[in-house]
Amino acid sequence: MSDQGIDVSRRHFLTASATAVGAVGTGFAAVPFLSAMSPSAKARAAGAPVEVDISKLASGQRIVVKWRGKPVWILKRGEAALQSLANDEAQLRDPESNESKQPESSHNRYRSIKPEIFVAIGICTHLGCSPTFRPDIAPKDLGNDWQGGFFCPCHGSSFDYAGRVFQGVPAPTNLEIPPYVYLSDTRILVGKNEEGAA
Repeated sequence: MSDQGIDVSRRHFLTASATAVGAVGTGFAAVPFLSAMSPSAKARAAGAPVEVDISKLASGQRIVVKWRGKPVWILKRGEAALQSLANDEAQLRDPESNESKQPESSHNRYRSIKPEIFVAIGICTHLGCSPTFRPDIAPKDLGNDWQGGFFCPCHGSSFDYAGRVFQGVPAPTNLEIPPYVYLSDTRILVGKNEEGAA
């Protein structure tokens, strides 16, 4: 077969044009698939760090914020609550928090960066109920030894002011401490640690 009478430059142009149109079409067809694989704005927001103002938090007061769909407690512990942490240790399942989940900055008796501010995920480590904040001393329903802390009404697990679980209750580990960092003396960012990881 001869190339006589065939415009080769036109053939190259048509081939290049068809290839370009095909590539653009493939790109447009791929966009919905690629965008479906990235998380929605709602999903990104649900996992985003949460900034919390603690400037008005009074001693003994707790606020609750939501991070990744979970309640996060921020409690300002008073001097009596801090002193009770040493008294509780003989009754705790994991007083040193060696089997519990917390950032390295919170791996101490207080399970916090600053002793007076306690930050924890408010979900019982037994079956996922949310414990209640029970700051009252020796209430009738919890007994004379109760020095304050958190009590799970679902199955009776109890935790001290550092979220450490008492012995003889269903919860297997201490409450989880989320990653967090201080932006200033009055602002906390829950969801990021010192290195910026979530």
